[in-house]
Amino acid sequence: MRFDGRLLSGMKWLAAAALAGAAMAAAAAPAAPAASAAACKWPDWDAFKQGLLSGDGRVIDRGSEKQITVSEGQAYALFFALAANDRATFDKLLAWTEKNLAQGDLSVHLPAWIWGKLTAEQTAQAAQAGKPGSDGWGVIDANPASDADLWIAYTLLEAGRLWQGQRFTALGAQLAQRILREETAVLPGLGRTVLPAPQGFTLAEQRWRLNPSYVPMQVMRRLAALMPDEPAWQQLVETSALLMLDTAPRGFSPDWVEYETGRGFLPDAPTHAESAYNAIRVYLWAGMLNRDEPRRAALLRTFTPLADYVAARGYPPERVDTQTGQPGPNAGNGGLSAAVAPYLAALGRASQANAQVRRTRELAQREPDGQPGYYTQVLMLFGLGYLDGRFRFARDGALLPAWKTRCPAR
Repeated sequence: MRFDGRLLSGMKWLAAAALAGAAMAAAAAPAAPAASAAACKWPDWDAFKQGLLSGDGRVIDRGSEKQITVSEGQAYALFFALAANDRATFDKLLAWTEKNLAQGDLSVHLPAWIWGKLTAEQTAQAAQAGKPGSDGWGVIDANPASDADLWIAYTLLEAGRLWQGQRFTALGAQLAQRILREETAVLPGLGRTVLPAPQGFTLAEQRWRLNPSYVPMQVMRRLAALMPDEPAWQQLVETSALLMLDTAPRGFSPDWVEYETGRGFLPDAPTHAESAYNAIRVYLWAGMLNRDEPRRAALLRTFTPLADYVAARGYPPERVDTQTGQPGPNAGNGGLSAAVAPYLAALGRASQANAQVRRTRELAQREPDGQPGYYTQVLMLFGLGYLDGRFRFARDGALLPAWKTRCPAR
């Protein structure tokens, strides 16, 4: 990794952050300090590592034909490793991500979106060019995904604070600056907004495709708090809130939405304004917000039709037409139940939240070897881990892991 002296010298945000003392200590600490507390037992994290994590730090979607790894999976796993105080796994995940998705340097390259088994033609081309992939494995889609990049930057910065690691702090800041340059744009009438990727989401000169689930308020709020000298981050907080609040006319968030200058948010044509496996995270992020988050009440209120549906049916819908509010015929899987449980709890519907937790566990036990798929396990780690008290978020988005205070009883 290369350290940019101009960037590091300009990090006035370290002194201005809410936890400035800890952050400044991180900037002076050795690269691999001992953890300040023992890890809490977390069976779901152990199961995730055992079933989906390779020995060298790759999260494998075993349900996919090409045994793919997505940058989102690496990002989430890094977060869970930090929340679990699992430094050994964190280091493996980061090393694999940097080597295989970022051409060896996250300070210079945003991570590629998909890595996995290449076609015979791709393998031959890589071998002929002397590039990675000659062994049949490599990058399938090099276009980065901003949701993964935001979570990685956030987690690195929080790892620098919690573990007092200089490299994590510097790398997270450099990645955040690169996200700002390469994965955001000023949309007329809206402001600076997170784009899903550097390429492919500007549909026309004045039209863009966006994803509400890519911008958790916790993450956006924290990055803005850590970089007060960069006003663009505060603007991203506001546009991220609007992206979630103003795109759910019937109380269901869409997977994808379009924005056009002069017309505002519009239904996404390719996905027919459907709400499904992307959008489920919008409710999850909202449910995990700190009580003092200014946008929390509005977000919780906006999606109450979803909560009412779960109360009436006992499960979240797998798919919904967000323009009519009409759900599809299928019940959502256990991962979707895990995602809505914190939201229901935040609304004060504790019994309904507990029912979704039970449903998640029951459906998981029916899976072969009790191992749900990659995405379901991610949603379980977020939703059930949060409800179990394994981590919380401060008002400014800072991570508050249980290992810093007291481990959960279960």
